[in-house]
Parts: sequence; C-alpha cells; structure tokens
Amino acid sequence: MATDKISPGMQQYLDIKQDYPDAFLLFRMGDFYELFYDDAVKAAQILELTLTSRNKNSDNPIPMAGVPHHSVQQYIDVLIDLGYKVAIAEQLEDPKKAVGVVKRDVVQVITPGTAVDALNTGKDNNFLAAVDKIAQEYALSYLDLATGEFFVTLLSDFDAVLDEIASLKAREVVMGYAPSDAEMQILQTQLNVLVSRETITIDNPELISDNLSDLEKQVSGKLLNYIMSTQKRHLTHLQPVKHYEIKDFLLMDAASKKSLDLISNARTGKKHGSLYWLLDETRTAMGTRMLRTWIDRPLVSELAIKMRQAIIQCFLDHFFERSDLTETLKGVYDIERLASRVSFGKANPKDLLQLAQTLSNVPAIKAVLTDMASPVLASLISQLDEMPELLTLITQAISPDAPAVITEGNIIRSGFNETLDEYRVVMRDGTSWIAALEAKERENSGINNLKIDYNKKDGYYFHVTASNLSQVPAHFFRKATLKNSERYGTEELARLESQMLDARENSSNLEYDLFLEVRNQTEVFIARIQQLAKIIAEIDVLQSLAVVAENNHYIRPDVIKNTQEIHIKNGRHAVVEKVMGAQEYVPNSIDFDASTMIQLITGPNMSGKSTYMRELALTVVMAQMGSYIPADQVELPIFDAIFTRIGAADDLISGQSTFMVEMMEANHAIRRATKHSLILFDELGRGTATYDGIALAQAIVEYIHENVGAKTLFATHYHELVTLENTLDHLKNVHVATLEKDGEVTFLHKIEPGAADKSYGIHVAKIAGLPSALLNRARDVLAGLESDSVAVVSAPSQTSGQLDLFNAPESEASRAIVTAIDELDVMNLTPLEALNQLFELKKML
Repeated sequence: MATDKISPGMQQYLDIKQDYPDAFLLFRMGDFYELFYDDAVKAAQILELTLTSRNKNSDNPIPMAGVPHHSVQQYIDVLIDLGYKVAIAEQLEDPKKAVGVVKRDVVQVITPGTAVDALNTGKDNNFLAAVDKIAQEYALSYLDLATGEFFVTLLSDFDAVLDEIASLKAREVVMGYAPSDAEMQILQTQLNVLVSRETITIDNPELISDNLSDLEKQVSGKLLNYIMSTQKRHLTHLQPVKHYEIKDFLLMDAASKKSLDLISNARTGKKHGSLYWLLDETRTAMGTRMLRTWIDRPLVSELAIKMRQAIIQCFLDHFFERSDLTETLKGVYDIERLASRVSFGKANPKDLLQLAQTLSNVPAIKAVLTDMASPVLASLISQLDEMPELLTLITQAISPDAPAVITEGNIIRSGFNETLDEYRVVMRDGTSWIAALEAKERENSGINNLKIDYNKKDGYYFHVTASNLSQVPAHFFRKATLKNSERYGTEELARLESQMLDARENSSNLEYDLFLEVRNQTEVFIARIQQLAKIIAEIDVLQSLAVVAENNHYIRPDVIKNTQEIHIKNGRHAVVEKVMGAQEYVPNSIDFDASTMIQLITGPNMSGKSTYMRELALTVVMAQMGSYIPADQVELPIFDAIFTRIGAADDLISGQSTFMVEMMEANHAIRRATKHSLILFDELGRGTATYDGIALAQAIVEYIHENVGAKTLFATHYHELVTLENTLDHLKNVHVATLEKDGEVTFLHKIEPGAADKSYGIHVAKIAGLPSALLNRARDVLAGLESDSVAVVSAPSQTSGQLDLFNAPESEASRAIVTAIDELDVMNLTPLEALNQLFELKKML
C-alpha cells in the first residue's frame, strides 16, 4: 500500500512537535489552533472537542481537533489545571504575504509552574521549584513567574526537600539530576507535582550572585534556563535570587502545617476555618500573599518580631488614622503582577491606568503614616516610592476611558502627541466638511436631491439620479454607473476622503506605537514598582493584624529569646473561638516553668485535649509572626520548630497505615527537634496492640525527656503512663476536668494539674447516640474487665440473662472452672494458646 504523502504544513507540524513531545501542541492555522494525531485524540476527550480528521479520504486520515483563537485561553486553563504542558505555535508572518508554507514556531510553553494567565491564580502565588544535588547535599530554588520573586536554599536531605515543596504548594518541580524511582514515586504520587528535567545551567550575574554556593548557583541557573526556554522572552521583572536559610524561620513540616489548619482547613481544604481565614483583613492582593507567607514562615528573630509588634501597637493607638489608611489601600491594585505583565509585553491600557491609580494613592498612604508620628514607621515611610515621573507619563499619555485592547485606537489622551491630535481633528471635523461640500455642490448645480454617500468599493461619491444627469457640473467625474443613477467624484471630495481615511488608519497605528513606547518606558521602573509592592504589602498585613487584634481583643505577647518558661493566662484557640463565638469558648491557661519539659495530658475524648495542644501551637505561630494573641497574658520563648502528631492520618496513596504514619512522624520529630523546639503528640501508639502502644509511648516520652529536651505536650489514653511523673523529673501530669453527678458526666474543657482517673469512653459513645442496649452491655463488659478476673466477658444468655459464674451455687464443676481460670497465666499466653484455653473452658461449661 502506498504511503500517504505528508503535506508541507503537516511536515512543519511534525518538525515542531518533535521538539515538544511532552506538551500539547496548539498549532495556529488561521482563526483556529489545531491539534493533530495523539494530541487531538487526548484533547478531544479532555476538552470535549469534536474529533475530526485531516485527509479523510486517504488510507491514513490524521486525527484533528481545534479551538477558536479568541477562546483558546479557557482550554489552556483546563489542560494546565490537570497538570499538562501546552506549547503555543503561532503564525510568524501574514498568510497573505507568505510564499509557500506560513512560518510558524512555538512562542511559549505554558506549564503548571509557569502559568500566569492560565491558572488565573488571583491572589495566590504559583511557585515553580527546582531541585539539584551534589553528593548528598541538596539545593532547592523556586520562583513565581507572576511576581518575579526568586529564592534558593541548601537542604540536608530529600525529606527536607519534600517538606519545602509541600509548603510552597508547588505544582511543578524541575529536577536538575536524575531522580531515583522512589523519589519520582513520592513527587508524582504523594505530592502530585509535574516533574520536568533540566540539565543546562545558565550564568546570569544580574540575577544569580557570586556570593551563592556552587550548588545554589547550579540549581538557580537550571531553573532560570527552564524559564527562559519555555517563555522564550527576556523577563525583566525577575528579581535577583535571594538566599534563605530554613533555620531563619520557625520550622514546621507539611504534616504539622496541615494538622494546625494554618492556611486551609484540613478537613474541607477551604480557607474558612484556618488561621489564614482568621487573620485576613488585608485590602490588597499583595498583602494577602504576604500574609500567607508570614503564617507559613514565622520568624525566629526577637528583634524582627518585636518590630512588627511595635507597628501593630502604633496602628492600634491611632484608630482614625488607621481607618484612613484602610481606605487608601482599597485603591491599590496588584502592581506586583502588573509589573510582570509589563515585562511579558501583555500589559494593556487598563493595566497602566491601574498602576497610575495605585501611584496616585501613595502620597495619601505616606501622609497617613506620617500623621501617626511614630519612629517605628520611619523605615516604611522612607521606602514608599511615589515615582512622580511614571505617574505623570501614564496620566498624560493614557486616556482614562481607554479600552483593554491596544489595536483599535482611543487609547492616547488628546494633547499628548501633536500628529495624533491633527489626525483626530480630521476624523472629528471630516463629517462636517463632507456635509458642507454636499450643500455647496447642491446649490451650485441646482440638483436639489444631490447627496454624498459612501461604500467600501467606491469610497465617497455624489449620487445623481438619471433625471438630473443633464445638470451634472463639468468638474464631476464618473466613478460608477447604475441602472437609474450615476456615481460621481470630484477632486475636492477625493482630497477629503484621502485625509479622513489616512487619518483613521494612521491614528490607529500611531496610537499603537505610542502605547508601546509608554509601556517600554514603564518597564524601566519595574524594580521600583516591585519594591513599592513589597512595602505596601507589609503595611497592609500589619494593619490587618491590628484590625484582627482590635476586633477580637487580643493582647501583645511577651516573646523572650532565652527563657525556658511558658505562661499563657486564659489562652484561647483563636480559630475555634472565632467559629464558636467568645461567649461559648472555655479558655485554658498553659504553664511550663523552667524545670518542666513535658506535660502528660490525660482525659476523655471530646473533652478538649487536642484543642489545648493546638492552642499552644497556634499561640506560638501567631506570636512569632508578630501577631497579637487571644489570651489575658502571654510569655513565650522563641521556638525553632514545631512538630505535631495530631489526629489519625492513614496515607492511603502510599499504602501506609495510621500506625506507620504515626511512627514516621514521631521519628521525624525526635530526630530533628532540639531543646528549643515544641513537640505535640496526641494519642501516640493507639494504632497497635495495647501493650505495644504503651511500651512505645513510654519509650518515646522517656527518650524526649532524656535526649531531646524539647517542650512537649503528650496526650494519651494510656493511664499507665501517669506514673512516669514519679520517675521523670521534668514531666508533669495534667488532665481535663470533668463533673460527674447522678451517673451523668459533663466535660468542663478545663486543664487541671494531676492525672485523670477515668476515660469516660462509654459516656462519649452515649453522646454519639449509640443504642442504650449496646451501652448497657458495654458497661457490663467494662465491669468484668475491670474486675481483673476474666480476659473476656461472656455473652449474655438469650433466656435467663448473663451467666453469673462466680455467684452460682458451688459445685465440683464450677470449682474446677474457677480453678482453671485462676491458674491461667494470661500475660504470657500466645494468641493461639489463649484460644485453646478458651475452647477448653467452654467445654467444661
């Protein structure tokens, strides 16, 4: 069978596709972007497109699907959101002027990590991360293409790399080395990121400093090369890469951040019910992003923490000025992202007008802060760059009513360009000139119904009916003949027409050129715009924290670097209190003196142990990000890390049980924690057999006590552990108070010194609504177990109630059974031996 001949256009497609095998190739053909072969088949299914074929009548028709060019973005959005890459191949010349096949090439590759428009992320960052290593040392670099932020750090092991990627919520990771199968499995399956490869390191002294280590320069260079090769343009908004240290911030792994509901509610995945939701009273998109960063990376510098506190206090002391500040911030647009749009060459007139609106608000922001007359605001005020020259340029050049498109005119303000003004005079006055000429020729010729008309073929012309042809003046020349009329022109009419058409076309082209010139001049200010964006964001976050503190009656915590004591008087879990309402919430005090290292917490489920533990963790996070605290008084050390194990967490994706996850997280904590860390363990060991669980829980408590030295809250149901207070000098028992009256139990949600004497599990089951017959049976079983007489309580008789073995009339048989049970060495029986013994006892009965 003869092979179908490939057309030049399809050969061009195949040549381009060869360079982008891992991306959907959108191939511009006229008014459509077309997909072919496997791309078409897959995209048709994903995007619900009609799958057709090219060369339908050939032996091997080519699958084809397409989308209109004006709506392509919505289809790109879907593909990117599902984790695919999209390569955009544009027509590089006018098809009407092309000789042979129209020149086409890929102008941009959009990926989950480089998406700016596609993801429409709004206020959130979209970080692209890169990982590289030399020997056993790792480096991670990340940037946000929408804001230009660029960072790099060194990490000790792959677990730290995973924590950082998870914290960044990166959707794509560029690997600078060949990852192992196990590493790929974790990245793709557990973190659900797109993994790309990059082997080329580029040297860019403007962005990558010589002060970085060789590995940091290597990973940053590979990330930069990946960006340049996918975006295919010079990105002037990228900021010089900044080195940071993990130890410069309060360390929290991804599991801890999730369990504490810092950025999103772990149960719903939504913002509502998180610390971010509680603290977000920001007024700008830039402030919102910075608030997330502050929550994600609390400080460990006492000086920096206290500087934030001082500014918040200043805002609290100046209520009216702060209200004015809030109003001025409402007129601030996302200039950080506007700067990137300028760099990308995508900024439109409305973008520049938003930039000008923001710049016009800067003097008002500066004036409000100056009126507060506080030295703690001096640094912020000095960095508020008004950029009057840029503001003047935009306000003089861009019309306030300019449209978003840049090719249809009406962009440039009158008075900005003399030539453009002349064109506009012609366009504005041309209509009256035509009307005047029509009236003059009508009067001179005596043709009462003479009029000037226009169409695209003949342009402007005098319309003369057949009955008036004898009156046509000599200077008229014929342009067209119709059945009952003639169309004429004159030199004067032709001159007016030429002026008007030229003015219309030339003014549109001139406006386009003038706008590009203004945009290019704006590009010079990108670094200053980005710096201004950071300062406004910082002001916004600090006023937000002041508003939250005032509305919720929070207090300023006393953060002391070298103290070993924790004193929180009537502290509250900030998020739970907000959801419940202050009137319902029961506050708790938390006290660790210098000699106390571990609090062992006992008490029933649903009584408030987990809330108590999270209260301390959230208090630490809020305090070290500079926020005020829900309490009557707070004195805290500065922690270097928080490790948590709270709540069940089966890792179904990797096939790990709750117990395995517990042990892995416990190992992670005790190996990395220092004496300046905070550890929160809730019900550790419950995922295995009781004695195994008790043994492991005790060993972990002892190990932390003897080898780690971290402040620790350890909640447990194993009452056997309360005796540790007698052997461990730095451990104290606390419990959740209960009120028991007439068989009814009330949880007081108050933590008090000492150990709990009961677990009240059956009462919790009652609250949950289990049937009363079931609860009664549970009480009988519990009574039997607590008697220490039998290992298993027999089932109740169907006819005469439960067998009362030990109160039955004595007989030789019953004495033999009692003796057999009494002689059982329950603690040393294997499971099989226990079953055999039970079988023998049943036969005796």
